[in-house]
Amino acid sequence: MDLLERVQYETPGPDEKLALDAAALAGHILLESGAEIFRVEETIKRVANAYGMEGEGAFVLSSGIFLTEESHKHGFYANVKHIPLSGVHLDKVAAVNQLSREIENGMHTPEEALKKLNEIKHMPEKPKIAEILATGVGSGCFCYLFGGSLFDSMTSFFVGCILSVFLGVMGKRKKRTSKIVLNITSGMLVTALSILFYLCKIGDNLNHIVIGGIIPLLPGVAFTNAIRDIASEDYISGTVRMVDVILVAFSIAMGVGVMYTLFSRMVGGIVLW
Repeated sequence: MDLLERVQYETPGPDEKLALDAAALAGHILLESGAEIFRVEETIKRVANAYGMEGEGAFVLSSGIFLTEESHKHGFYANVKHIPLSGVHLDKVAAVNQLSREIENGMHTPEEALKKLNEIKHMPEKPKIAEILATGVGSGCFCYLFGGSLFDSMTSFFVGCILSVFLGVMGKRKKRTSKIVLNITSGMLVTALSILFYLCKIGDNLNHIVIGGIIPLLPGVAFTNAIRDIASEDYISGTVRMVDVILVAFSIAMGVGVMYTLFSRMVGGIVLW
Protein backbone atom coordinates (compact mmCIF):
# COMPACT_ATOMS: atom_id res chain seq x y z
CA MET A 1 0.00 0.00 0.00
CA ASP A 2 1.59 3.30 -1.11
CA LEU A 3 1.35 6.55 0.84
CA LEU A 4 -1.63 7.90 -1.13
CA GLU A 5 -3.64 4.73 -0.62
CA ARG A 6 -2.80 4.71 3.09
CA VAL A 7 -3.92 8.33 3.48
CA GLN A 8 -7.15 7.58 1.65
CA TYR A 9 -7.73 4.56 3.87
CA GLU A 10 -7.07 6.45 7.11
CA THR A 11 -9.19 9.48 6.26
CA PRO A 12 -12.98 8.96 6.48
CA GLY A 13 -15.32 10.81 4.17
CA PRO A 14 -17.03 13.98 5.36
CA ASP A 15 -20.39 12.28 6.00
CA GLU A 16 -18.81 9.46 7.99
CA LYS A 17 -16.74 11.89 10.05
CA LEU A 18 -19.77 14.06 10.80
CA ALA A 19 -21.74 10.97 11.82
CA LEU A 20 -19.03 9.81 14.21
CA ASP A 21 -18.59 13.36 15.54
CA ALA A 22 -22.32 13.39 16.28
CA ALA A 23 -22.07 10.06 18.12
CA ALA A 24 -19.09 11.30 20.15
CA LEU A 25 -20.81 14.60 21.00
CA ALA A 26 -23.98 12.78 22.09
CA GLY A 27 -21.90 10.64 24.46
CA HIS A 28 -20.02 13.71 25.69
CA ILE A 29 -23.22 15.55 26.62
CA LEU A 30 -24.70 12.51 28.36
CA LEU A 31 -21.60 11.76 30.42
CA GLU A 32 -21.12 15.44 31.27
CA SER A 33 -24.75 15.61 32.40
CA GLY A 34 -24.49 12.68 34.80
CA ALA A 35 -25.89 9.82 32.71
CA GLU A 36 -25.03 6.19 33.42
CA ILE A 37 -22.18 4.51 31.53
CA PHE A 38 -24.42 1.96 29.81
CA ARG A 39 -26.71 4.76 28.58
CA VAL A 40 -23.75 6.64 27.09
CA GLU A 41 -22.43 3.53 25.31
CA GLU A 42 -25.89 2.59 24.06
CA THR A 43 -26.55 6.09 22.68
CA ILE A 44 -23.17 6.26 20.90
CA LYS A 45 -23.81 2.87 19.32
CA ARG A 46 -27.37 3.83 18.33
CA VAL A 47 -26.28 7.05 16.61
CA ALA A 48 -23.27 5.47 14.90
CA ASN A 49 -25.23 2.47 13.63
CA ALA A 50 -28.02 4.71 12.36
CA TYR A 51 -25.52 6.32 10.00
CA GLY A 52 -24.04 3.01 8.86
CA MET A 53 -21.06 2.80 11.19
CA GLU A 54 -21.05 -0.91 12.02
CA GLY A 55 -17.46 -1.22 13.27
CA GLU A 56 -17.52 1.49 15.93
CA GLY A 57 -15.98 0.77 19.29
CA ALA A 58 -16.79 2.96 22.28
CA PHE A 59 -14.98 2.63 25.59
CA VAL A 60 -16.55 4.88 28.23
CA LEU A 61 -15.24 5.71 31.70
CA SER A 62 -16.69 8.06 34.28
CA SER A 63 -14.41 10.86 33.04
CA GLY A 64 -13.66 10.02 29.42
CA ILE A 65 -14.82 8.57 26.09
CA PHE A 66 -12.67 6.64 23.60
CA LEU A 67 -14.44 6.19 20.26
CA THR A 68 -12.93 4.44 17.23
CA GLU A 69 -14.17 3.26 13.84
CA GLU A 70 -12.13 1.21 11.39
CA SER A 71 -13.28 -0.41 8.16
CA HIS A 72 -12.31 -0.53 4.49
CA LYS A 73 -15.44 1.43 3.63
CA HIS A 74 -15.17 4.26 6.15
CA GLY A 75 -11.45 4.35 6.89
CA PHE A 76 -10.07 4.97 10.36
CA TYR A 77 -11.48 7.39 12.95
CA ALA A 78 -10.53 8.03 16.56
CA ASN A 79 -12.01 10.46 19.08
CA VAL A 80 -10.86 10.81 22.69
CA LYS A 81 -12.73 13.09 25.08
CA HIS A 82 -11.87 13.96 28.67
CA ILE A 83 -14.97 14.82 30.66
CA PRO A 84 -14.45 15.78 34.32
CA LEU A 85 -17.06 14.82 36.89
CA SER A 86 -19.65 17.58 37.07
CA GLY A 87 -23.25 18.20 38.03
CA VAL A 88 -26.43 16.47 36.90
CA HIS A 89 -28.57 17.92 34.08
CA LEU A 90 -31.44 15.54 33.49
CA ASP A 91 -33.05 17.86 30.93
CA LYS A 92 -30.02 17.44 28.66
CA VAL A 93 -30.02 13.67 29.19
CA ALA A 94 -33.68 13.49 28.18
CA ALA A 95 -33.09 15.72 25.13
CA VAL A 96 -30.17 13.62 23.85
CA ASN A 97 -32.12 10.39 24.41
CA GLN A 98 -35.02 11.75 22.38
CA LEU A 99 -32.73 12.99 19.62
CA SER A 100 -30.91 9.64 19.38
CA ARG A 101 -34.20 7.87 18.76
CA GLU A 102 -35.14 10.40 16.09
CA ILE A 103 -31.76 9.79 14.44
CA GLU A 104 -32.38 6.05 14.57
CA ASN A 105 -35.68 6.64 12.76
CA GLY A 106 -33.87 8.54 9.99
CA MET A 107 -35.25 11.96 10.87
CA HIS A 108 -31.92 13.87 10.87
CA THR A 109 -28.82 14.03 8.68
CA PRO A 110 -25.40 14.09 10.40
CA GLU A 111 -25.19 17.87 9.92
CA GLU A 112 -28.63 18.39 11.45
CA ALA A 113 -27.80 16.04 14.33
CA LEU A 114 -24.60 17.94 15.14
CA LYS A 115 -26.47 21.25 15.06
CA LYS A 116 -29.16 19.97 17.42
CA LEU A 117 -26.59 18.40 19.74
CA ASN A 118 -24.73 21.70 20.00
CA GLU A 119 -28.03 23.40 20.82
CA ILE A 120 -28.60 20.85 23.59
CA LYS A 121 -25.02 21.27 24.88
CA HIS A 122 -25.53 25.03 25.18
CA MET A 123 -29.09 24.76 26.41
CA PRO A 124 -29.81 27.76 28.66
CA GLU A 125 -30.16 27.02 32.35
CA LYS A 126 -33.40 27.46 34.19
CA PRO A 127 -34.04 30.95 35.63
CA LYS A 128 -32.04 31.45 38.80
CA ILE A 129 -35.10 32.39 40.81
CA ALA A 130 -36.73 29.08 39.86
CA GLU A 131 -33.64 27.18 41.00
CA ILE A 132 -33.56 29.07 44.29
CA LEU A 133 -37.25 28.42 44.98
CA ALA A 134 -36.94 24.76 43.98
CA THR A 135 -34.02 24.30 46.38
CA GLY A 136 -35.99 25.97 49.16
CA VAL A 137 -39.10 23.87 48.52
CA GLY A 138 -37.00 20.70 48.46
CA SER A 139 -35.38 21.58 51.78
CA GLY A 140 -38.72 22.38 53.39
CA CYS A 141 -40.42 19.22 52.13
CA PHE A 142 -37.60 16.93 53.25
CA CYS A 143 -37.54 18.62 56.64
CA TYR A 144 -41.23 17.79 57.04
CA LEU A 145 -40.67 14.26 55.69
CA PHE A 146 -38.03 13.60 58.36
CA GLY A 147 -40.35 14.64 61.17
CA GLY A 148 -40.04 18.42 61.30
CA SER A 149 -42.99 20.65 62.04
CA LEU A 150 -44.46 23.13 59.55
CA PHE A 151 -42.50 25.84 61.36
CA ASP A 152 -39.28 23.84 60.90
CA SER A 153 -40.10 23.29 57.23
CA MET A 154 -40.59 27.01 56.70
CA THR A 155 -37.20 27.66 58.29
CA SER A 156 -35.56 25.00 56.14
CA PHE A 157 -37.14 26.65 53.09
CA PHE A 158 -35.30 29.90 53.81
CA VAL A 159 -32.06 28.05 54.61
CA GLY A 160 -32.31 26.18 51.29
CA CYS A 161 -32.92 29.40 49.36
CA ILE A 162 -29.85 31.06 50.91
CA LEU A 163 -27.79 27.93 50.19
CA SER A 164 -28.83 28.03 46.53
CA VAL A 165 -27.75 31.68 46.27
CA PHE A 166 -24.40 30.79 47.85
CA LEU A 167 -23.80 27.89 45.45
CA GLY A 168 -24.74 30.10 42.51
CA VAL A 169 -22.24 32.77 43.54
CA MET A 170 -19.48 30.19 44.05
CA GLY A 171 -20.25 28.60 40.69
CA LYS A 172 -19.68 31.91 38.87
CA ARG A 173 -16.19 32.43 40.27
CA LYS A 174 -13.43 32.40 37.66
CA LYS A 175 -11.25 30.24 39.87
CA ARG A 176 -12.91 26.87 40.39
CA THR A 177 -13.44 25.89 44.02
CA SER A 178 -12.59 22.34 45.06
CA LYS A 179 -15.70 20.18 45.47
CA ILE A 180 -14.51 19.07 48.90
CA VAL A 181 -13.96 22.64 50.09
CA LEU A 182 -17.29 23.78 48.61
CA ASN A 183 -19.25 21.03 50.36
CA ILE A 184 -17.52 21.61 53.71
CA THR A 185 -18.27 25.34 53.43
CA SER A 186 -21.87 24.68 52.38
CA GLY A 187 -22.40 22.32 55.32
CA MET A 188 -21.04 24.95 57.68
CA LEU A 189 -23.26 27.63 56.12
CA VAL A 190 -26.42 25.53 56.44
CA THR A 191 -25.63 24.69 60.07
CA ALA A 192 -24.78 28.30 60.96
CA LEU A 193 -28.02 29.59 59.41
CA SER A 194 -30.05 26.88 61.12
CA ILE A 195 -28.52 27.72 64.51
CA LEU A 196 -29.13 31.43 63.93
CA PHE A 197 -32.79 30.91 63.04
CA TYR A 198 -33.24 28.50 65.95
CA LEU A 199 -31.76 30.96 68.45
CA CYS A 200 -34.12 33.61 67.08
CA LYS A 201 -37.00 31.24 67.93
CA ILE A 202 -37.68 30.57 64.24
CA GLY A 203 -38.14 26.81 64.24
CA ASP A 204 -38.92 24.12 66.79
CA ASN A 205 -36.20 21.51 66.25
CA LEU A 206 -32.66 22.35 65.18
CA ASN A 207 -31.82 18.86 63.93
CA HIS A 208 -34.77 18.77 61.54
CA ILE A 209 -33.92 22.22 60.17
CA VAL A 210 -30.31 21.19 59.50
CA ILE A 211 -31.37 17.91 57.87
CA GLY A 212 -33.74 19.72 55.52
CA GLY A 213 -31.09 22.33 54.71
CA ILE A 214 -28.35 19.88 53.70
CA ILE A 215 -30.57 17.64 51.54
CA PRO A 216 -29.92 19.68 48.33
CA LEU A 217 -26.20 19.01 48.77
CA LEU A 218 -26.54 15.23 48.86
CA PRO A 219 -25.52 13.48 45.58
CA GLY A 220 -28.54 11.20 45.30
CA VAL A 221 -28.46 10.83 41.50
CA ALA A 222 -24.70 10.19 41.51
CA PHE A 223 -25.15 7.49 44.18
CA THR A 224 -27.90 5.81 42.16
CA ASN A 225 -25.79 5.92 38.98
CA ALA A 226 -22.81 4.46 40.83
CA ILE A 227 -24.93 1.51 41.95
CA ARG A 228 -26.33 1.04 38.44
CA ASP A 229 -22.84 1.15 36.91
CA ILE A 230 -21.60 -1.49 39.34
CA ALA A 231 -24.70 -3.61 38.66
CA SER A 232 -23.97 -3.29 34.92
CA GLU A 233 -20.40 -4.54 35.57
CA ASP A 234 -18.84 -1.13 34.85
CA TYR A 235 -16.78 -1.55 38.00
CA ILE A 236 -14.18 1.16 37.33
CA SER A 237 -16.71 3.91 36.64
CA GLY A 238 -19.02 2.72 39.40
CA THR A 239 -16.20 2.71 41.93
CA VAL A 240 -15.00 6.18 40.89
CA ARG A 241 -18.50 7.61 41.23
CA MET A 242 -19.03 5.87 44.55
CA VAL A 243 -15.77 7.32 45.92
CA ASP A 244 -16.90 10.77 44.74
CA VAL A 245 -20.25 10.30 46.51
CA ILE A 246 -18.57 9.19 49.75
CA LEU A 247 -16.21 12.19 49.67
CA VAL A 248 -19.12 14.59 49.14
CA ALA A 249 -21.11 13.03 52.01
CA PHE A 250 -18.04 13.09 54.26
CA SER A 251 -17.39 16.75 53.40
CA ILE A 252 -20.97 17.76 54.22
CA ALA A 253 -20.85 15.87 57.51
CA MET A 254 -17.52 17.52 58.36
CA GLY A 255 -18.94 20.99 57.68
CA VAL A 256 -21.96 20.34 59.90
CA GLY A 257 -19.82 18.83 62.67
CA VAL A 258 -17.26 21.64 62.60
CA MET A 259 -19.96 24.32 62.91
CA TYR A 260 -21.71 22.49 65.75
CA THR A 261 -18.38 22.14 67.58
CA LEU A 262 -17.37 25.76 67.04
CA PHE A 263 -20.67 27.11 68.28
CA SER A 264 -20.71 24.75 71.25
CA ARG A 265 -17.28 25.98 72.31
CA MET A 266 -18.25 29.62 71.75
CA VAL A 267 -21.25 29.39 74.09
CA GLY A 268 -19.53 27.20 76.66
CA GLY A 269 -20.90 23.82 75.71
CA ILE A 270 -24.62 24.61 75.81
CA VAL A 271 -26.59 21.88 74.08
CA LEU A 272 -28.72 23.22 71.24
CA TRP A 273 -31.15 20.37 70.76
